[in-house]
Formats: sequence, structure tokens, C-alpha cells
Amino acid sequence: MKINENFLLRDVAGQKVVLPVGEAAEKFNGMIRLNDTGIYLWTLLEKDTDEDALLTAMLNDYDIDEETARADIHRFVEALRKAGILDE
Repeated sequence: MKINENFLLRDVAGQKVVLPVGEAAEKFNGMIRLNDTGIYLWTLLEKDTDEDALLTAMLNDYDIDEETARADIHRFVEALRKAGILDE
């Protein structure tokens, strides 16, 4: 899975937000603001990856237990899927 090319992470007024472009802008109204962890996961998802790779990276780079990290990653990925932001 990876981020659909019609969604871009941009800095708007000091906040990192996801904006739709191209065809996605016709279907997706608005923007999504990301926190630091969301930005971290987004950058990993810019390349083809899976939830296990995201988990490994997060456990290496954050002081977090595996159960919490796995749940947070799954929730983030599912939100992106529902919004049509991920290519499977």
C-alpha cells in the first residue's frame, strides 16, 4: 500500500496538511491536518509498504509499546483507506 499520487502533504500556515489534487480534488472536499506521528507514517507510506514495516519503523524510532503502536497504525491506515487516500 502507498499514498495515492493525488494527495499531497503540504505546509499551510505552519500546519502539515493533506490536500487532494487532480481527480481527487473533485471527490474529496477539504484537507486533513496531521500531527507529528501522522507525518512520520505518511512519509513512510509515500513508498510501497505494509503495516508490519510501519510497525517496525515506529518501534525503532519511537518510545512506544508494540500493542499501542500496532493499534495506532491500524487506525491511521484505516482512516486513510476510508478517505480513498491509499492505493493498495
